[in-house]
Amino acid sequence: MKPVQLVSPVDGSVYAERQPLAPEAAEAAVARARAAQPAWAARPLAERIALVKAGVAKLTEMKDEIAPELAAQMGRPIRFGGGEFGGVNARADYMASIAEETLAPKVVEDSGAFRRYLAREALGVIFVIAPWNYPFLTAINTIIPGLIAGNTIVLKHASQTLLAGERLAQAFHAAGIPEDVFQNVVLDHATTEGLIRGRAFDFVNFTGSVNGGRAIERAAAGTFTPLGLELGGKDPGYVRADANLDAAVDTLMDGAMFNSGQCCCGIERIYVHASLYDAFVEKAVAWVNGLKLGNPNDETTTLGPMANVRFAKVVRDQIAEAVAKGAKPLIDPAAFPADDGGAYLAPQILVDVDHSMSVMTEESFGPVVGIMKVASDEEAIRLMNDSPYGLTASIWTEDYDTAAGIGAQIETGTIFMNRADYLDPALCWTGCKDTGRGGALSYLGYLSVTRPKSYHLKKV
Repeated sequence: MKPVQLVSPVDGSVYAERQPLAPEAAEAAVARARAAQPAWAARPLAERIALVKAGVAKLTEMKDEIAPELAAQMGRPIRFGGGEFGGVNARADYMASIAEETLAPKVVEDSGAFRRYLAREALGVIFVIAPWNYPFLTAINTIIPGLIAGNTIVLKHASQTLLAGERLAQAFHAAGIPEDVFQNVVLDHATTEGLIRGRAFDFVNFTGSVNGGRAIERAAAGTFTPLGLELGGKDPGYVRADANLDAAVDTLMDGAMFNSGQCCCGIERIYVHASLYDAFVEKAVAWVNGLKLGNPNDETTTLGPMANVRFAKVVRDQIAEAVAKGAKPLIDPAAFPADDGGAYLAPQILVDVDHSMSVMTEESFGPVVGIMKVASDEEAIRLMNDSPYGLTASIWTEDYDTAAGIGAQIETGTIFMNRADYLDPALCWTGCKDTGRGGALSYLGYLSVTRPKSYHLKKV
């Protein structure tokens, strides 16, 4: 088997290399997880919660070491490298805080004749296939409730962020979570699909591409293994005539450009009411021209390289296609001399765009955004729904009811008003259409990693 290589986007060097497990070794790892699960589930809930929170604390202690690792692995500027840990802690704290109430049996009757109640039971062994763009935040969405609910976890991290999986294992084991309860493994695609096909797991959570999700579904076909899939996105922003213009520009452009546009719920297309369009575009161009593209280890860098040269090529091709069809680029690449034609890619704003262009319909996952003028809510709603994806949508208005009314007509998982690119752990993280299925976070996140069991007990 070929070793898995992590090629750093910073300089193209091989930053890490790991040998994937052979199929027999992978099966043995899953068998250890299954053998360890009953004892883990039998521990008191309070003990599991304490161990998981201790593991998150151990991980947070490593953030100053992890920030340069993230820069080397996927290009995030070091000045933002520790930013994931605020979200990691917030999500872990919230999921821990609702565990007892959510997992407690729901009593229907407790009398001299009957005791009837609904319980939640751990599924067993959960397989988490984590992405590289937010390698800790995305992984813990399932790991935290999964462990707290009494499951064991097998984690396979993206090859672009191999060290993130190792850091998670290091932290949880240091906190006292048994090694067989939480395992980080390196697998190739064939072994991964073989395990799923062989019904090795009781739940598979995958965050990644639509094609990757299809491969997971094909492997799981006929096994009845439940799947959680967060796949592609093409999240829109809509700026109404009553929007706060400066706030909209600042948040939407940050949502489009942060992490080099490599955010699951990043803003990839913007629709602006005609009355604000010219001013919005002018301010957006100034905002983007204030970014600095460069080496992520430089504290002044605000835009690092994309995680891989091939990802940058997708964005370049989309921009070239749009320009060939009549789109107008507003950012001069010469203002970003670090653009090397490879992983380092200058940001771009496109106007005169339409939905015949892939940059407005297909996931870019890079530092580019198209901006269109619209005349009404109805036109904006139609355009926002003209997408195979549905993760989030950002509405800019001063009225709750208006935002909710528009949101009710948009095919998406989350509606934001006057914010974007954010996960609230109290709300379910979910999507529709080609974005996938299932839900993480909130109390519903526990329902994904447990099964209901009914107790109907009668005295005779």
